[in-house]
Amino acid sequence: MTQPPFSGRDPRQVPSGWPVGSFQTYAEAQAAVDSLADRNFPVQKLTIVGVDLMQVESITGKLTWGRILGGGALSGMWMGVFIGLILSLFTQTGTGWAIILWSLLIGAIFGLVFAAIAYAFTGGKRDFSSATTIVAGHYDVLCDPDAATQARDMIASPNQPGPTQ
Repeated sequence: MTQPPFSGRDPRQVPSGWPVGSFQTYAEAQAAVDSLADRNFPVQKLTIVGVDLMQVESITGKLTWGRILGGGALSGMWMGVFIGLILSLFTQTGTGWAIILWSLLIGAIFGLVFAAIAYAFTGGKRDFSSATTIVAGHYDVLCDPDAATQARDMIASPNQPGPTQ
C-alpha cells in the first residue's frame, strides 16, 4: 500500500490534532494557513476540517415535459455525434459527414425516447430539478500537538514573524 503524498496522514481517517483556529468560511481558514506558510511554519502539520456539515439542495427549476424531452434529445445528440465520429473514421472519404448527421439525428431520437420513459416512471413524484452541495457550519484548523501552541499564537498575532528554518 502506498503512502499518501502528504505528511503520512490517511485521508480516510478522522483528522486529529489540537484546534488552533476556528473560522466561519473556508477562505478565512485557508488565509490563516497561507499566513503561517508565508512565515515559514511547517504547514504539513496542519489540517483544515469542515465542521457541522450539511447537505444543501438548491432547487433550480420545475421539470416540464419540454425540459425533459429537450434535455434527453440534447444528451442523445452528444452520444450520436460521438458514435458518428468514431464510425466516420472507418468509412470512405466523403461519406463521413452523412454518417455524423445521421448518428446525431438517431441519437436525438433515442435520447428523447429514453428520457420520456424515465420521466414517465417517476409518476410526478419529483417534478423539479436541483443541485446538491455539502457545506460546513465552520472550519477548524487542527495542528499536530508538538507545534499547536506555536501555530495558535501565530494565528492570533498575524503580523509577527514566524520561526526561521
